[in-house]
Amino acid sequence: MEPLFITSPLLPVPHGFSTRSGGVSMGPFAALNLGLATGDVRERVDENYQRLAQAAGAPLGALATVKQVHGDRVVQAIPGEGSATLRPQQTEADALWTDQPGQWVGVSTADCVPVLLVDPEGQHVAAVHSGWRGTEADISARAVEALVARGAKPEKLLVAVGPAIQQCCYVVSEELARRFATRFGAEVVVARGDEFRLDLPRAVVLTLRRLGVKVPHMDVLQECNSCDAAHFFSHRRDAGRTGRHINFVLHRF
Repeated sequence: MEPLFITSPLLPVPHGFSTRSGGVSMGPFAALNLGLATGDVRERVDENYQRLAQAAGAPLGALATVKQVHGDRVVQAIPGEGSATLRPQQTEADALWTDQPGQWVGVSTADCVPVLLVDPEGQHVAAVHSGWRGTEADISARAVEALVARGAKPEKLLVAVGPAIQQCCYVVSEELARRFATRFGAEVVVARGDEFRLDLPRAVVLTLRRLGVKVPHMDVLQECNSCDAAHFFSHRRDAGRTGRHINFVLHRF
């Protein structure tokens, strides 16, 4: 059986970017749908979470998530118990961090860029959800700043940027393309005639570099959610009727 999630060799703690393999959901949500508000059968989603927790080696009740709103708010995860029950989403935010052993944090995606951060010295971990709005609002920068405020050194941070819709499939309006080119540089936009494609992961990387994160300390996974329907959900490709991934990192140093 294919693994439930893929990992980066760069991060020294348990983590993963879930795929759509290994779950029990059916139809457009097949198979490892981890989205609670997609229209899938709740019992199947619950079973998928149980399988994810087992594969991650962590109690499901220790997983903290948030209601994502495409903003720039970063919150500290409220510690959970070692139960087998998924907790409600904590609050409205798009990134969360923890310094508590045994806890794990996760964000949901189906095209947007997931970013996992590890502070190996101060022993903090964070998960970030960065769609185009969050990227424009510097959500990754806010997450780095939250860790730096607690003693982390940007040049020591380790980062994995997970599967997302890549520029090969991410066609955007000319107005949005120009905004991103102005803010992040021309390299984040590919123009072909009157068609504009946005390299959202590249914009995230440039944001992290601006905050002092070192290039050798970043692993950018190249998988495209939209291209690879066998392994990933894609909100854009599937016109909104699709599952969700969870991208997680455990505090276990």
